[in-house]
Amino acid sequence: MTNPAVRVRGLGKTYRIGRSGQRPTTAVEAMLQRLRSPLARSRFTEFDALDGIDLDVPWGEALGIVGRNGAGKSTLLKVLTRVTAPTRGRIELGGRMGSLLEVGTGFSGELTGRENIFLNGSILGMTRSEIRSSFDEIVEFSGVEKFLDTQVKRYSSGMYVRLAFAVAAHLRTEILAIDEVLAVGDAEFQRKSLAKMRDVAKDGRTVLYVSHQVQTVTSLCTSAVFLDRGRLTFAGSVDDTLEVYRRSFERYAEEQRDATRRAGSGQLRAQTVVPASDVFEPAETKRFTVAVGKNADLVGQYFVSAHINDINGTVIAQCDSRAVGGWFDPAKEQEVRLSLRAPWLKPGRYTVDVFLCQMGVLDAWEGAASFEVLPGSPYPEMTLDEATARGVILADFDYEATVQARR
Repeated sequence: MTNPAVRVRGLGKTYRIGRSGQRPTTAVEAMLQRLRSPLARSRFTEFDALDGIDLDVPWGEALGIVGRNGAGKSTLLKVLTRVTAPTRGRIELGGRMGSLLEVGTGFSGELTGRENIFLNGSILGMTRSEIRSSFDEIVEFSGVEKFLDTQVKRYSSGMYVRLAFAVAAHLRTEILAIDEVLAVGDAEFQRKSLAKMRDVAKDGRTVLYVSHQVQTVTSLCTSAVFLDRGRLTFAGSVDDTLEVYRRSFERYAEEQRDATRRAGSGQLRAQTVVPASDVFEPAETKRFTVAVGKNADLVGQYFVSAHINDINGTVIAQCDSRAVGGWFDPAKEQEVRLSLRAPWLKPGRYTVDVFLCQMGVLDAWEGAASFEVLPGSPYPEMTLDEATARGVILADFDYEATVQARR
């Protein structure tokens, strides 16, 4: 096919946010406000979630879409799949598009699994005979055969996503858009799903895949694009795009040192985040000190959540003070200390994101600190690299065997 599966030109999506002043909460208040100030105009700010996107996706391509949180990745898929309308620009699709953007998107909780398969197929423009031809494959892949005639509102999240993915992948749409949902399934389901998406692309269909899991993008995608603050700033091979993505962390971390540029209400801010050392051994306890300012007018205690990320931006560990009873008084300046004893971290560079929160986020400092884990092995035996190559951490484990008595 000479025309691409997806062609995008000048695509933009703008949201209106942040109305100023006291907003009416009832119809009577709104009417009185209009009577008092009939010429007053509502004020708002505009936010460009997407701006000036130009993109061609060939048939049979598995395109990875990467970028930091808030870069516009999910918004791009929602616009392409017509969940939301673009503000400007043009989109041309070469065929029918199936999507899996959130768990259970397009499912009716009151209908059974069987009924939802036919409902989703109809929404995608499939005929009843087309849906029947794929029905057995969908059921087998999803593994929910025993519950096929049960209302899906009674499904677990794992059952929900397995059935939703099976429907999206097996119904014969020419383009398939997937947004991060594979993280919900278990390891075996993720393996099956990746294999299925590779088969989809080999059949000449096109896959658009958004993920923070770099390993998944590397194993599935044939090309990738990098979004930064709503703009498509790089397109190329998977390796080249991921390298641009990794370099963006350092630039973003430097910008975040200015507290006024960070997300959160700003009622309380972290002042510094300091690791006990710039380098650690893999099994060494990693210690960090978070200096927090004070705000005597802030009511209620706050908690701290620190995320440890690897070089690809994957969150290796979430250290949330709520889980260990850590609540802090905003009326006092604090030095909050974190000690990370496990898991053992593989050699490489890591970053630390720090969040101060109550009911909402007070401060969100991404890339607040960084550290290196030195090359070395915490294990007692020398081994080839392949013994520790898989996985994102080094597990603390042991083996033992007992001799079975002969009968």
